[in-house]
Formats: sequence, structure tokens, C-alpha cells
Amino acid sequence: MRSTFFPGLPCAFLRTLVLLFGLCLLAGQSTALAAELGKDEIKSIVRQLLRDEPHLILNALEANSEAVLEIAQKGNRQRKERLLVQQWQTDAKEPKKITLEGRDIRGSAKAPVTIVAFSDFTCSYCQQSEILLTLLLETRKADINLVFKPLPKEDNALSLAAAKYSLAAFLQDTDKGWKFHDSLFARMEEMEARGDAFIRELASSLGLDVKKLQADAAGKRIETILAEDRAEADRLGISGTPHFLVNDLVIRGAVPKEIFEQAIDMALGLAKKK
Repeated sequence: MRSTFFPGLPCAFLRTLVLLFGLCLLAGQSTALAAELGKDEIKSIVRQLLRDEPHLILNALEANSEAVLEIAQKGNRQRKERLLVQQWQTDAKEPKKITLEGRDIRGSAKAPVTIVAFSDFTCSYCQQSEILLTLLLETRKADINLVFKPLPKEDNALSLAAAKYSLAAFLQDTDKGWKFHDSLFARMEEMEARGDAFIRELASSLGLDVKKLQADAAGKRIETILAEDRAEADRLGISGTPHFLVNDLVIRGAVPKEIFEQAIDMALGLAKKK
């Protein structure tokens, strides 16, 4: 249930503020009197005060609207994080079967935590997440590695082309494949403006064999990999991008660095118990 005066804030939250505000007024009027009263009497006085002078709390909230909003937003973030940790506790009990054989791994193959990214080269949220993952691979290099699984939009020809070319680049050279992957995300706007011509020019500038790249991108092997990843995503209930598995822990959508850090730490703790 939401407040009529402040539609973004729950009524329970406002009731708490009302009680605190009334207590402060009461304390300001007579600390000695407040000390002599019982809890029920204080509540009764506060209720009566607010019935008689409802504008007091509304004026106070309006005068401090930014602070009230910050408190509400902080509480909302904390609630979401608490629910996410609860979800991860459930995720940990349900091992995810992910095909990693033959896939290029970024980082140490010995790292105890593997982050699998289901992503799309035409998704701005995926672009943000890839920048964050690159940073985490530097700061947590002993803990994590990354596997990228393109999940292109089925009704977007450029999205599909970028996914195919990316997988084909990895067939030629792992290091160049990751550079190609990074550049496609970093220069997404340019790719969307110029299409396939940009992708081919980018591949050439990174030293990839463009003719072979085109042939591989159109070949059966790439088609099979994409089909396997799509079937895997469907089985896991993944319907949008970005979507991540941190070992068995699920992260949906673009999230702050702190959320990834929490998931990594939890996955590390679980890995040590095995």
C-alpha cells in the first residue's frame, strides 16, 4: 500500500516517520513528562497530536523531501540485496549444467569461480556489464574467469551477424577473439551506424583473416554453437540480456560492481566447502 501524499513511499515507512516525528515533538516540549509516561500513553498522545495538527508531519516531510527520498531508496536497495542473497542461497542448491567444453575462457582456467555471460553486442546494458567484467577480471584475477555466450536478438540481423563474427574470431585466435569482442562492445554505436562493413573493417584492423572469418561465420559450426547456447538459455529460463551465472548463482540484468563482488565472494565460499 502506498501513501497518497508521497506515492513512492510505503505507508509503513511513513507511519514510522510519523511516530518518530511525534516523539521528537513531545520530547522537545517536555523531556521530564515523556520520561513519566508509558509507551501506550506516548503513542496515544502522538496520535492525538497528529490528528489535531496533521500539517506538522507533512510540512516536516516536505521540508526534508530529499532526505526522505534517500532513506527510502537506501531501504529499497537493502531489501533488493537481501532478496538477492536469498535467491542465491536457493541457486546454490540447484547446480546449473553449462556447456563450457571448447569455449574460450578469459582469465585463469584454474580460477575457482567462472562467470558465464549471456550477452548481446547490440544491448547497451550488456555493454555496461562487459566494461565492469573487464575491470573485475583485473582486480579479481585469482578468483574468477569469464566465458562469453552470445545470445543475439532473433529479429535483429546486426545482432546475429555480430554474434556469428565474434564466435568465428575465436576459432582463429583466442587473444584476437577477445580483442574483437571488446571492440564490438566499445564501438557499438559505430557498428550500429555502419553495419557489416564496420565489423569486417574492425576484424581486418585486428589482424584477423576476414575471408576466413566470413566463411566460418556462415558455417555449420557457428550455427550449431549458437543453437546450443539458445537451447541452454531456454532451459535455464533466460529470456533477456545481460544474464550471468557466477558458478551457480544467477544475476539478471546490469547490476552494480558491488553485487558482482557479493556473488563472487559467496561463490568462493561455497567452492571452498566442496
